[in-house]
Amino acid sequence: MADKNDHNPRRIGLYPGTFDPITNGHLDVIARAARLLDKLVVGVAINTGKGPMFTLEERVELVRAEIETIATRNGMVIEVVPFDTLLIDFARKVGASMIVRGLRAVSDFDYEFQMTGMNYRMAPDVETVFLMASEGHQFIASRLVKEVARLGGDISSFVPALTLERILKRIRG
Repeated sequence: MADKNDHNPRRIGLYPGTFDPITNGHLDVIARAARLLDKLVVGVAINTGKGPMFTLEERVELVRAEIETIATRNGMVIEVVPFDTLLIDFARKVGASMIVRGLRAVSDFDYEFQMTGMNYRMAPDVETVFLMASEGHQFIASRLVKEVARLGGDISSFVPALTLERILKRIRG
């Protein structure tokens, strides 16, 4: 098995998402994926169709800041890279042999099942691995976090501290 500090890690995983905003659920999946891999790439998708609260650059910055302790704790490399290409093309570009996806509920499964099939057809050498969200994070969705925040609700248990600060500043500003 490769040393986690090697410059040529064997198991590279890609965890893609829009991360608008990054939530405690995302961090849970990242921390758990980090234990399975030699290197993890967190791919931040542009996806302007979702009407993001934060710019791509802001989302990349927040993800980098919020995952720093996870990388340090696991003694591994976690890169945060923006992308605007087909997921499989991006996975190949970063050398990933595994795409990590988080599942919160059965409703996520239908969409993920279709995406996995499409991705496998295009790249059978890239596996998709699902990690169930931990019990305390199964209901957290970025879309709901933004909605609750915009309506004045308390989101402090759904997002990490820096992200909370930035969301509140964005809403108030």
